[in-house]
Amino acid sequence: MDEILLKLRAFYSPKGFDIHPFKVKWYNDEVDHHFQFDLHPDTLAVLVISTPAMFEKAFVPYICSDDCQGSLDLLDKCMKHHFSFVYKLLPLEDIEIIHDFELTGTRRPKILVQPAAHVSGAAYYYTSRCLDPNPFKQKIFGVCIHPDYGGWFALRGVFIFKSVLCPDLSRVEPFDCVSDQSKKVELLDLFNNHWRDARYRDIIPVKLKYSEDQKKYFDTLPKDRAPLVNELKEKYMQKSDLI
Repeated sequence: MDEILLKLRAFYSPKGFDIHPFKVKWYNDEVDHHFQFDLHPDTLAVLVISTPAMFEKAFVPYICSDDCQGSLDLLDKCMKHHFSFVYKLLPLEDIEIIHDFELTGTRRPKILVQPAAHVSGAAYYYTSRCLDPNPFKQKIFGVCIHPDYGGWFALRGVFIFKSVLCPDLSRVEPFDCVSDQSKKVELLDLFNNHWRDARYRDIIPVKLKYSEDQKKYFDTLPKDRAPLVNELKEKYMQKSDLI
C-alpha cells in the first residue's frame, strides 16, 4: 500500500492533485446502502482532490495539448485524461476509477465524494447534523471545507484498488476548521442560498484560492467558454515561449 501511495503522490501532486487513502468500510458506514460498495471492508480506496493549483498545472496544459478537441465538457475530459494514468503507474493492480460526475443506470451518483472526503480526512463534511439546534426548517445540502483551501478546491473522484487490503491503515480524522456553531450555520446558509457568489468558499482564511483565470472559467457557462478557452491557450502558449 505504501508504494502505491508514493507512486500516486509523486505523479499527481505536481499536477495540483492531493491523494487521500481510506478503507471502503469507512465509506460504507457513512452512506445509504444504495451507495455502498460490495467489497471487502479493508479494501483500499483513494480520494483525489484538485487544489487551486490544478487549473494552471493540469487543466490549462491539457487544453493546449493535441488530446483536447474543444468539447464543452473540457474539465471532465481533463480529469479522465489524468486519472487514466493510474493504469500505467500501477499496471499490475485491479483498479476501478470512479469520477465525481459519473452516474449509475438509475441516475444515482456512483460515489458520494463528500462522505469519502470526510472519512479520508481530506476535508470536513458539514451538514445539518453538525448543528445543535438546527435552525433550518427546510432540507439543506452539506458542503466540505478544506483546512488550507476553504471551499477553493474540488473532489474529483476515487481510485478503488480491488485486490489491495489495508487492515493497518490508520484513520485520519478531518479537521473541524469551522468549529464555531454560528459559523457553521453561516456556512450552510451561504452554500445553500448564496452559492453563486462563492462567499462560502471564504468561510475561513485560506492559504490559496482559485486564480482570476480559474474563477472566470468556472463563472462562465459551458456554452460560452469557447472564446475563453482560446484566450487561455494563447496566454499559456505565450508564457511557454518565454521560458
